[in-house]
Amino acid sequence: MSSGYDALRTGTAWLNLSTRGRIYATGEDRARLLHALVTNHVQQLKPGEGCYAFFLDAQGHIHADVNLLCFEDRFLLDTEPETRIWVSRHLDKYIIADDVTLEDVSESLACLAVEGAQAASVLAVLGAPTPEIDYAHVTWHTATIQRASTTGAIGFRIFLPAEEKAEWIARLESAGACHATPQEARTVRLEHGIPRYSEDIFETTLPQETSQMHAVHFSKGCYLGQEIVERIRSRGHVNRVLFSAQVEGDTPLPRGTKITSEGVDAGEITSSAFSPALGRVVALGYVRAQYASGGTALEAAGRTLEPTAMA
Repeated sequence: MSSGYDALRTGTAWLNLSTRGRIYATGEDRARLLHALVTNHVQQLKPGEGCYAFFLDAQGHIHADVNLLCFEDRFLLDTEPETRIWVSRHLDKYIIADDVTLEDVSESLACLAVEGAQAASVLAVLGAPTPEIDYAHVTWHTATIQRASTTGAIGFRIFLPAEEKAEWIARLESAGACHATPQEARTVRLEHGIPRYSEDIFETTLPQETSQMHAVHFSKGCYLGQEIVERIRSRGHVNRVLFSAQVEGDTPLPRGTKITSEGVDAGEITSSAFSPALGRVVALGYVRAQYASGGTALEAAGRTLEPTAMA
């Protein structure tokens, strides 16, 4: 695997996240509308702050996740390429008498990520600020720099005019960052046990199943799908949970590979990749709740799974 993988683990790499969807929401009612549609507390956000959140349906299933940035006069919704159109249409459906305007800026506003152990140092070489709090962001010249990671390594996202992307890449490389491919970033993400919507989180997934509870605010009040989320919280458990593991061998397991315990169906793999650093496969999948706490031998395709901590 090329140097991008090593840079993400021990140095600094840049990633091109420009294929993701980016939508501005402006208007007096923007915070109220978003607050009523996502799982996190939007109305308490101040300019320069942000959060991670889910969009749910009325049955509590996740239809998109979003990285949300609060500005003085707008919100920026940063979402996966697969959910860009859905998020825009979903928001538009609920704008009735609200003063909210949506603008898809996915083409005009690019996004780069700088991630790895030395990411802050590379940005410092450029004189760029590096927010200390997760999802916080600052404006620097024509760019917005946010503390957020796609791989689980120390990371920052840079939102910038599309016409400046090539210049930014050249500056990052001159400061010591090298390019990491999507596959290299995916491997490091799986090493850290971080799920991705459309790979590990689906339209059939409930928030508590993901183990990504930083996306949910349990005392924010009503929002679409909140009744189901609260019912699960009060009940105290879900039937299955996302599970991170290392797998013996060097061949990744296909999505849907069954996880078993003493021959009994225990769950299935959602994504996996070979980790050069670990010398074995890293994987995510869902297992029945009784198998999630460890202490039970698990296998997939006849290969032993060793549970690892979720990010």
